Parts: sequence; structure tokens; C-alpha cells
Amino acid sequence: MLPSSHPAQINGPLIHRPSDGRLHECADQIEVDGKLRRSNASEADSELQSRNVALLAGEFSEFITAASRLENSYRQLQGEVSELGRELSERNAALNTSLAEIESMRLGLQEIVDSMPCGVLVLDRDGQISMINPESKRLLGLAEVRFDEGSKISLQQISACSGVNLEASYKSSCSGDTEQEFCVLGASGKRWLEVRNRRLFHQAGVSGAPDKTILILRDITTQKRAEQEREAARKAMALAEITTVLAHEIRNPLASLELFAELIEQDGEGRAEWISNLRAGIRSLSGTVNNVLSFHGSRSLTLVPVGLAEIIANAIRFVQPLAGQAAVSLEFETGSGDEQTRVMGNESALQQVVLNLVSNAIRHTPAGGKVAVSLRTDHGPLKDEGQTILEFADTGCGIRADQIDHVFEPGFSGSGDTSGLGLPVCERIMKQHGGAIYVSNQMNSGALFTISFPLLQEELATA
Repeated sequence: MLPSSHPAQINGPLIHRPSDGRLHECADQIEVDGKLRRSNASEADSELQSRNVALLAGEFSEFITAASRLENSYRQLQGEVSELGRELSERNAALNTSLAEIESMRLGLQEIVDSMPCGVLVLDRDGQISMINPESKRLLGLAEVRFDEGSKISLQQISACSGVNLEASYKSSCSGDTEQEFCVLGASGKRWLEVRNRRLFHQAGVSGAPDKTILILRDITTQKRAEQEREAARKAMALAEITTVLAHEIRNPLASLELFAELIEQDGEGRAEWISNLRAGIRSLSGTVNNVLSFHGSRSLTLVPVGLAEIIANAIRFVQPLAGQAAVSLEFETGSGDEQTRVMGNESALQQVVLNLVSNAIRHTPAGGKVAVSLRTDHGPLKDEGQTILEFADTGCGIRADQIDHVFEPGFSGSGDTSGLGLPVCERIMKQHGGAIYVSNQMNSGALFTISFPLLQEELATA
């Protein structure tokens, strides 16, 4: 009960009860010989006492007002505490629901990971394995291995038991996503595993180990064996193609060589002519074999500074019997000062280019015609734009308009009587030399093949 509900008068006289049990008036009366008599206190003291009583009554009234406000605040606080309790209860219920959903998702994800067709290993910051799925154990041969219960498995233990150095792969990986292949020897033979190392939750710009690392393992044995089988089949097809081309290209020249050998034996007077034809046939066969081997081979060329004019002259001397047999004039011309022109090249490869282009020109030039080979240097408008130009012109019928765009395609032959490898080999060799080869038809004449080489720096310096 509040003080405001008390029935007693607040501003009444204050009574003092002495120890003898008699009441004495405390304000302005005292008891003397059983009779009430007014004290001799002054009027000022009486007025002061009245003020004190009034002041005390005012303070007490303010106390009652403050107590009333405090009671209201207490009631409001009780309401807020009740509301907070209700909200906390709702949030606890929602949190419990979320935890249940998260646990359900975790179990679902665990089932998915366990049923995946690839191995999954999850490592923590210290490199300890926090999760390994059954496929990982199968791929690593750990299905029968038993580890200590209650302790984490280290990557070192996995590497030691499986024979796959996953620890080295993990430590050497510095990027976010790397792949590495391992060959594992088992009872069934060789197996290949592909291990992808993926760093998770690694803050950019922060050094140190990531929070999580996941290793994904895949068995790529079937893929590797298929690649090996494809490579073996490709080599077998290439060998079969080479065999077919050589058999086709060599058969007719061999018959001619046999005929020339018989003529040399029987005809003593025309022996020089038959020997020349025999040499031409042998060199034709040599060019065919070189073209086939060059086209199907993958060897790289070693380029050194070489004298181009000397290489061309040697190649023309080698193929001269072919021109004589076809009754075609073969000439080689150089511009003034171009006899010493040098380029970065491979001598045997460049000689093969010249042999192919000259042989091709002779084959398409009728008897009495001419094949001209010319060498010149074009320094160009700028100092670093110089080129060495080599041209092969013949007086044949030229190349048909519907065939000129296909002459550098492997296997294409305008006449159908060659393997179609000579010009593609020339194009490949020129690309290896950093040069180019072009073809065009001359006005009122045969075909014109042009090849260009970049000039050496020493040639540019003297230009």
C-alpha cells in the first residue's frame, strides 16, 4: 500500500512518548503538575517549527509522486521484458529450426559426396583430412586400411598407404586450382589418377594456408589408354599412308629405271643418254621419298646463315638430268651482287624446296620450253623491310583458275599423276624459315612461284 492511502493526518502535531509512558506535547504545550500550560518558547520558534512541518509534508508528497512514477516505469519494464522474452522464444524456435535444416542439408550433402563417382578429400588449415569419401578410398586402395578411431587422418598417412604422393602435390601447389596426374602400379597393371587441388576460403592478399583445401580425384586410366590407342592408330595410319604413297610414286620410276638399265647393257652407243635418264629417275625417286618423309615427319629445323645462291645452284645441278630428259631448258640468274646473299635457313630443307619447284615446273612445261629461276634482293622503302626474292617461272600452260587456290593443299594434284605433297612441303618449309610462298599465272605464259625470305641484319646494315 502506498503512503498516500494512510488515514492519519499528515500535518497534525508531532507527539513524543517519553520513557515513563506519559505523552508530552512536542509542539507548543507541555504538561506541568498534570495541567497543560503554554511554554515560554518565542513565537519565532513556533513559526519555524510550522515551516519545517510544511516542508517535510511537501517532500513527502514529492516522494509519493516519484514512487508513483517508479511504479508505472516498473510496470512498463515488466511489459518490455515480457515482449523480449516472447521474441527470444520465437528466435530460439527459429534457430532450432535452422539448425535442424542445416543438419538435414549436411546429411544430404554428405550422401551426395559419398555417392559421387570421383574421390573427394577435404583438408583443414593444418593439412589434416576432415572428410574422405568412399570413392577416394577405393581409388587410393584404402578400402581395407583401418586408421585410429577418433583421430584425424593426415595427408602423409594417405600418401604412405596409397603410394600416391598427394602431400607433395598439396605443398607444391601455390595457385587456386591446379591439376596433376599420377601413375599407380597395382595388381591389375598401371592406373592413372588425376588430382585437382582447389584452395577454398583463402582471403586475397593474405599469406598462409587457406581455411579449407579440397582434393578431387578422378580415374583417367580409360582416357589415357584411349589416347595411347589413338596415337598408335594415328602412327599406323601415317605409316600406311606413307607406304601407299611410296608404292604409288616409286612403282613407275622403278620400271623406267629397269628399262634404262637394260638399254645401257644392250646399247653401247647410246649408253651416255641412258645413264643420264637413269640418273634423272633416281633423283626423282629421291625427291619423292624426301617429300613423303618431310610431310609426315615433325622434326624441327635448325636455321643458320647460309648462302642462298650456292644452295640453288647445287639443287639445279642435281635436277638438271630431269630437265634434259624432258627436253626443257633450265636456267638460273642472279641480280648484280646477289650471289653473296645470305639468309637464315636450313640447307637440306631449302634444297628440297628448289628441287620440288623446279621438278614441278619441268613436269608442266612441254618439250622445247623453258624454266627460269631468278634470285634478287628487294630492300624496300624502309631499312628494316628488305626481302630476298626467289622466282620460278615456266613456259607451260599455267594453272587453271579453279585449281590455283588449292595447289598448296596436301594430296591435291592438278594432273592426278603425283602424290600432291611437293607444294605443301614447300609451304611448310617456308613457314619454318619465317618466309612465304605465292603462286600466280604469268601473262601469256605459264605459272610463276615466288618465295621470299627476310634479310639478315648484316644484309640490312649494308643496304
